[in-house]
Amino acid sequence: MIYLTRKAEFSSAHFYRNPAWSEEKNREVFGKCANTNGHGHNYTLEVTVGGEVDPVTGFVVDLKLLKDILEQEVVSVYDHRHLNHEVPEFANVVPTTENIAVAIWRRLDGKIPNAKLQRVRVYEMDDLFADFYGEGLNDGISDTAAPELVA
Repeated sequence: MIYLTRKAEFSSAHFYRNPAWSEEKNREVFGKCANTNGHGHNYTLEVTVGGEVDPVTGFVVDLKLLKDILEQEVVSVYDHRHLNHEVPEFANVVPTTENIAVAIWRRLDGKIPNAKLQRVRVYEMDDLFADFYGEGLNDGISDTAAPELVA
């Protein structure tokens, strides 16, 4: 099996807040990230797929098709959006780097022909990223988005 990674970028705003908590509790847990005006990041997404090399094309996956899928499923949905207000999977989920990685996995899983999704890596900053490998999705985690907020 060969692994292939494609990058994409998007810019989004977000804030961290659990509506079941008081303002004080949100500030205690999330600090300045609890400010409901939000703040933004220039995210970098790396999507790794695996598969066998096609003996005719020499590809694991058509790179143009993979780019188009990332554009349609992720960039066009997340770019220049406020995640809390404009992206449905974050209506009841804190849009942390970890939860963004899970949500992107769910958007992409099963949509890349002739390849298996292996990893979603989301960089919030150069020195902060989350990796998700699809583990635990069938272990009681919500099928609609990342795990929902709880008190």
